[in-house]
Amino acid sequence: MFLKTLIAVLFLGMLASLAAGVGFLLRDDSQSRRLLVSLKIRVTLAALLIALLFYGFFFGGLGEA
Repeated sequence: MFLKTLIAVLFLGMLASLAAGVGFLLRDDSQSRRLLVSLKIRVTLAALLIALLFYGFFFGGLGEA
């Protein structure tokens, strides 16, 4: 159950980072680096999410009901 909760939290974090990136894209000027930081956070969260999914399926935490 903890693994599923952690996956959901990472996914929601990715969505929040995506929303922040859209806001930065629309509001900030061209010299701002906040959009790049938002992208870095989103890529890191996506890598963690994929790693957790592999872990969950490999060790059977997600594959069985």
